[in-house]
Amino acid sequence: MAEKTKSSDIDFKALKAGGLIKERGKDLFTIRLRVPGGRMSIPRLKKVLEVAEKHGGDFVHLSVRQSLEIVHVNFNHVSEALAELDAGGQKPASCGARVRVPVACGGCEYNPNGLVDTQKSASDLDSKLFGAETGHHKFKVAFAGCPIDCPKSATNDVGFQGAVWPKLESEACLGCGLCIKSCTAGAIRLGEDQRPVFEPEKCVYCGDCVKICPAEAWKEEKRGYTVRIGGRWGKNPLIGTLFAEFLPEHMVVDFVSEVLKWYVQNAEGLGRIRIGDVLRRKGVDSLLDHLWPQFPDHVVRKTIPPQPVNTQIGKQPYSD
Repeated sequence: MAEKTKSSDIDFKALKAGGLIKERGKDLFTIRLRVPGGRMSIPRLKKVLEVAEKHGGDFVHLSVRQSLEIVHVNFNHVSEALAELDAGGQKPASCGARVRVPVACGGCEYNPNGLVDTQKSASDLDSKLFGAETGHHKFKVAFAGCPIDCPKSATNDVGFQGAVWPKLESEACLGCGLCIKSCTAGAIRLGEDQRPVFEPEKCVYCGDCVKICPAEAWKEEKRGYTVRIGGRWGKNPLIGTLFAEFLPEHMVVDFVSEVLKWYVQNAEGLGRIRIGDVLRRKGVDSLLDHLWPQFPDHVVRKTIPPQPVNTQIGKQPYSD
């Protein structure tokens, strides 16, 4: 009978890098699975359930970042469980100071609000950059298909949000007013000639006017991703701020690669730090200047640092 591994012999840091998380129970681990964009085929799901039933506890956990986690796996069964998962095409995730599995909504494949193919973007990014070491801290990426932003992209280190820039061809307009009613941002108002007037500074890039126009007078002039950088959640949240607009889908991997390069270099010597805090310490101009030569048509020229969120709003000072 093979000798059982002792807890003192376990390299927890190495296991964490491979998607294994030590639990409170003695010699028990959670296996976090790699599910880019939250999409898992039915055959893979069946295999995961089979392995969980054999090696795990009475349930699996759905993480807040669209992963499945097999809980209560004894360390002596971890290798067997991972081998069985691998045979079914399922890889573990990664933790620690690395690029994490990207999250994404359904995108434009079947969601009527979707403007971009977030699932493809998440898959492309995962295949090229998943697990890349940052040397400093975790690095999370999210893809939202539209400004409704279900994945809360601005609370990620890099957040992508589908966007459309509309343009009105006035001669084709019927004057029906549907675009005005559909624009919840108030970016379209009724003009003196009873025709819609576009106020671009109020536009949130949702494209609803383009979708609803029966005469196709509203056209799509630009489509791509709005990109925000420097967000995170946790005890001291930050909201990422605008760094690029209408970034084409095929540029996503290159864009994140360049952000990573800047982060790795500029966080040197600052300890365990997220990119949002680096931006707040060093300023946003350095990153803008780094990104501008590669993406001149999309990187904004001015922005502000990631913004802190007060999670204790309403809390009253302690008193006797």
